[in-house]
Amino acid sequence: MPQLLKDESTVASWQRFFEEEYKSEIETVALMYPERRSLFVDYWDIDRADPGLAELLIEQPYKAIFNAEHALKNIDVATEGHVHLHFRVTNLPDMQKLIIRHIRSLHLGKLKAVEGLVKKRTEVRPKLQVASFLCQKCGAVIKVSQDEDILKEPAECYEDQGGCGRVSAFKLSTSLSTFVDSQKIEIQENPEGLRGGAQPERISAFLEDDLVGEIAPGDRVIVNGILHSMQRRRGTFKLTSFDKVIEATSVENQQMAFEEVDISEEDEEEIMRVSKDPEIYTKMQESMAPTIYGMNVEKDSLVLQLFGGMSKSMPDGSYIRGDIHCLFVGDPGTAKSQMLNYMSKLAPRSIYASGKASSAAGLTAAAVRDEFGEGQWTLEAGALVLADMGIACIDEIDKMDAQDRSSLHQAMEQQEISVAKAGINATLKSRCAVLAAANPKLGRFDDFIPIHEQINMPPALLSRFDLIFSIQDKPNTDQDTNLATHILNTHKAGEVNENILKSKKSVFSRDEQERLIKPVIPTFDPVFLRKYVAYAKRNIYPVMQDEAMQIINDYYVNLRNQSKDSVPFTPRQLEAFVRLAEASARVRLSETVTVSDAKRGISIIDEYLRRVGMDRETGNFDIDIIATGISHSQHERMRSILDIVKQICGESEDGNAARNDIVIEAEAHGLESKKVEESLDRLKRNGQIYEPVHGKYKLTTEY
Repeated sequence: MPQLLKDESTVASWQRFFEEEYKSEIETVALMYPERRSLFVDYWDIDRADPGLAELLIEQPYKAIFNAEHALKNIDVATEGHVHLHFRVTNLPDMQKLIIRHIRSLHLGKLKAVEGLVKKRTEVRPKLQVASFLCQKCGAVIKVSQDEDILKEPAECYEDQGGCGRVSAFKLSTSLSTFVDSQKIEIQENPEGLRGGAQPERISAFLEDDLVGEIAPGDRVIVNGILHSMQRRRGTFKLTSFDKVIEATSVENQQMAFEEVDISEEDEEEIMRVSKDPEIYTKMQESMAPTIYGMNVEKDSLVLQLFGGMSKSMPDGSYIRGDIHCLFVGDPGTAKSQMLNYMSKLAPRSIYASGKASSAAGLTAAAVRDEFGEGQWTLEAGALVLADMGIACIDEIDKMDAQDRSSLHQAMEQQEISVAKAGINATLKSRCAVLAAANPKLGRFDDFIPIHEQINMPPALLSRFDLIFSIQDKPNTDQDTNLATHILNTHKAGEVNENILKSKKSVFSRDEQERLIKPVIPTFDPVFLRKYVAYAKRNIYPVMQDEAMQIINDYYVNLRNQSKDSVPFTPRQLEAFVRLAEASARVRLSETVTVSDAKRGISIIDEYLRRVGMDRETGNFDIDIIATGISHSQHERMRSILDIVKQICGESEDGNAARNDIVIEAEAHGLESKKVEESLDRLKRNGQIYEPVHGKYKLTTEY
């Protein structure tokens, strides 16, 4: 095969190119050999210097790469020993970039670039490159190059390699053979490039030598390589259908989601102009799902979630997240899912998942055993890992199984996911903001039941959300009129738009179409907004002013000291203030977090606490409602009732406490009978008391 590939004129062309364009880079890599074994060359440098070589590289990559590596051996470098460098091409033109679902047989054998995210990977394994066989008759060592998956043995003891020339039995000698590191990864199409309802397609890529070990599941990559086919087998039978695979020549790792967004000089000028607009916050809010009426505070919070705070790596090695987590809990038909859907399309690198149809493995990560790993365990990334550096939108999070939901705890706070299974101990990054939606337990909010009792989620998970908004659908003449008008106008605008596009007898004018559709057009186009957010995330790292810190500090301390009994606030909410204030500064592309940013964060959290974190009995904020599911006043009442039950049990003849006696005794302590009965029912549900005889209670354990 090498004799067919080698071409002296092509070798000379490559040698000339390397000496003129890449001599210093070759010397640098050679000095670091064998730690660095590859020369990375930009395709456009080849195209500019020798278009013929660039075309040969695309059309006949095996021949071009073989001759290029042969030319690299001829380059004089001031190093000791033999240096064998790999030739690797990066930055292929857009014409050579393929979506996985568009790969066809005519692309086989060509150099192409495939973009996607890494779904699975195997461990690094040694692969036989040149096999050394010992002849069992004469003891000669016969070497055979291996270019397929199945071991190729010598047909006879070859005389040209010093053998006896006879047909013999051979024994493989691994100590004399040459191995190369190899790894297989599976690449899946990027979710943002899929049509609605389309299943993402996948392709396997083979990495060798110094390309291995650098890629983790969830990474966004561009694999430049040679497409070829691999024969499928069913047992010992070879099938006529083949699998498509890519033999990687180089891998470009896309670390940052927002680096994917291209921003031209004109875009940058427009971004800077818009950032100075005093109405920037209002316009940003109007750009969030304009077809959804109202929900101004929720839309403000989504704007800040899109920009996000700053993640911080501290000197002691600890990590403080900058992403803002939001939860919408609302009545049916309040456009929660629509809001999530809009955000998943607006934010770069975002994933939309439904809690009902998602498992813990599908959301976080899993160790799986299948054909891909050839029977070995491989690591597979879930939705939160795939949304790294983006937003994960999880609808109906309350419908998830409790066991699956518990896997979100580490992913949301530490922003990493640990997998320990089948000998695999790995930690994957999930640096994404979580936007979730849930429905009340009873289907609709009940004003007479505390709100925390209506959210079917464990308090430990609820407390990880920076913002929780309850969205209630209550009849209100003025609001209902405005909402109905907005929805009907939106539908009419859509009808007129479709009528003009598809009907041959349309009677509507373009002016009428523009007038109707104007209210539902976002102030900032989604493409421009994505660029604006990307620019802010790339370039703006705001620092808090002392005045802004003082305002947040005063609010925090004052609120905590309003009530000596309850805990209205925890340090976790204090961090939420900081994240919201940083995001507010980023919206203005400001390098400083000002007093106005701090006040904006305070106003949003204040609204959230009024809706979800207020004790209806005392009128005070009480974070225990979210953190533990029970307000401080309820906790005190339940403790008093347990004392009363214990006292009555000790005094009664049968050792039980009658319900009526408990209520009478509690009233004597100043507690309301209705609330006492509610607390008794809760204590029974929690298993702290039980009912040995109907109407009589006893403590489950001594407390």
